[in-house]
Amino acid sequence: MKNDRALRAELVRFLRTEGAHLSLADAVKSFPVKDINRRPPHVPYTFWHLLEHIRIAQWDILDFIRNPDYRELRFPQDYWPARSAKATKKDWDETIARYHRDLEEMVALVKNPKTDLHARIPHGNGQTVLREAILIVDHTSYHVGELGILRQVVNNWK
Repeated sequence: MKNDRALRAELVRFLRTEGAHLSLADAVKSFPVKDINRRPPHVPYTFWHLLEHIRIAQWDILDFIRNPDYRELRFPQDYWPARSAKATKKDWDETIARYHRDLEEMVALVKNPKTDLHARIPHGNGQTVLREAILIVDHTSYHVGELGILRQVVNNWK
């Protein structure tokens, strides 16, 4: 295996959104509890739904990498809470905690020199850990940006 320390370090930076993108931690900082179940105008989901979607998608990618018995989720229904689902402050906090816990598992996987970033995942269709890490970065940054914009729309930034 070639030396890819620089690639691993950059992937970790991107996974943790250190750099050009808004981090999830910054996007939810000082988020008003009264708004976690709010639907911004012309948006079919709440802030918590969006946050939970980010978490579920990241967990699913991590599960796909690690689990040889992986079962593909149904899209979109398994990637989003039910439209009628309401969250409590505890649910909101748990979603954030689980997101960070799964993120750190992905970071550990990427940092581990025994992880071949370029090898095909045996139970996949040509995917690699590198591709899946990039997918997490891309998907998360897209929706975290959306979360930030929606906070501007409803004017709940402090």
